[in-house]
Amino acid sequence: MTTATLEGRAATAASATVSDAVLSRRSIRAFKDTPVPLETLRRVMDKARWAPSGCNFQPWEATILTGEPLKALQAKILQSPPQDPIEYSFSDPEVIPECKARLQAVGAAMYTAMEIGRSDKDARMEFMQKNATSFGAPALLVCYMDRRNSAPQWSDTGMWLQTIMLLLREEGLDSCPQEFMALYARLIKDHIGVSDESHILFCGIAIGYREEDEAVNNFPREREPIDGNVRFLGF
Repeated sequence: MTTATLEGRAATAASATVSDAVLSRRSIRAFKDTPVPLETLRRVMDKARWAPSGCNFQPWEATILTGEPLKALQAKILQSPPQDPIEYSFSDPEVIPECKARLQAVGAAMYTAMEIGRSDKDARMEFMQKNATSFGAPALLVCYMDRRNSAPQWSDTGMWLQTIMLLLREEGLDSCPQEFMALYARLIKDHIGVSDESHILFCGIAIGYREEDEAVNNFPREREPIDGNVRFLGF
């Protein structure tokens, strides 16, 4: 079965296999307003505890918001400028030519699908502003960790977040990881009662059910062929 067939088969339904979950997971940028049940999220988070963790440190922490707490946070973000200095830089790899080319390719595919021209700065800005409301997702996971952690623990936290996103697909849910939230890290930490002095905010994850027919959820994406970044020795 081809990758495209698997992706199409699992795109809007609960994923029956790990392959289904991996290939149907994508960053969703148009969500239905259907609420996400608490028991479903608790089930996902309980399973995600078993993600890999170096030295069993389990450095990850999170708060999941919905309803009025989420709406109140989004209102604050919409009314506030990004913090200065920023929490951390997530765009440094743009100086690597191949990374910048991949960024430009996915951006071009997304805006083309939405029929937003390169010169239409107002429409692009309007779409980017939807990050503040997590593209209409009814739930938002905010991920943070103790500042005493370092690069290995960031890696652990990334594996935990990927585990969560795949488990969400098993439940028929979708997600969008949002480093955008780090631009409002102090505001968010204040809103959820987490100390800025002791904790660094990593990202948000929008959680909900995708709007199946929205172009922004269906444009083709490219990934580097395995021979472009993986070598096999001794086989």
